[in-house]
Amino acid sequence: MSQELLDEIVGLLDIEELEVNIFRGHNPVEDRPRVFGGQVAAQALVAAERTVPEGRTVHSLHSYFLRPGDMKAPIVYFVDRIRDGGSFVTRRVVAHQHGEAIFNLSASFHKEETGLEHALSMPAVPDPESLPTARERMVNIYGDKVIPRLLRDRPVDIRWCDEPGWKPQPGQEPKGNIWMRADGKLPDDPSVHRAVLVYCSDYTLMETVMRPHGVHWMNSNVKMAASLDHCIWFHHPMRADSWWLYSQDAPAATGARGLARGSIYTRDGLLVASVAQEVLLRIGD
Repeated sequence: MSQELLDEIVGLLDIEELEVNIFRGHNPVEDRPRVFGGQVAAQALVAAERTVPEGRTVHSLHSYFLRPGDMKAPIVYFVDRIRDGGSFVTRRVVAHQHGEAIFNLSASFHKEETGLEHALSMPAVPDPESLPTARERMVNIYGDKVIPRLLRDRPVDIRWCDEPGWKPQPGQEPKGNIWMRADGKLPDDPSVHRAVLVYCSDYTLMETVMRPHGVHWMNSNVKMAASLDHCIWFHHPMRADSWWLYSQDAPAATGARGLARGSIYTRDGLLVASVAQEVLLRIGD
């Protein structure tokens, strides 16, 4: 089942070209209140990549979520070819539904060069095989109150590196380490792995902002939780269907907004991407 779900995601990322610089993406048939932000960001990156000359690879993207996406309508992506330089190529992508912009992305592509290199070390964490599955974690947290949507099969295998029996409680550090991988086999095309990485990178970051406050998704006092922006810097290629560690922290929360950061490592410790995201988190009584 997981391979079928992953194949569906790969199909969603294979967006349709309608006209020069205009693409159309579709949504999965799911019971969600709005389109998953990682899907929109990944489709937008694919649209940008398909207008970029060969030999240029994305090294950074910066995006804003403007409006909730409608699951029942296709998404049309308009690509603006900002600049084609000798070393760098810049693209802007705006996603539209119902005549309104719902998402904006700027991406920069770079011709491969050699230069200085260093990276922060990967933290010491348990092996992913020793950790509970996402389904087991949800049952542990919520027991018989867990909603069916949290137990469904997913295209991404996610394993949190928390202590056994972890539950949300105030005073925890705004930090987390999460193993992830696409749950199945992906094509060898590097662009597919980049797109799937972008898709996955929208998972779990907001939880890091929630941690020190003892808040979690199913709390009745969570009135609004949404991504505002999403930025990724790509350092090295990687396979998204092998285990990779998402090491996260949330340095600040204020004004109903929180900032989360993530470092993505391959299992052997190579830092392959850095992520930053600001979220909207409204808490009521």
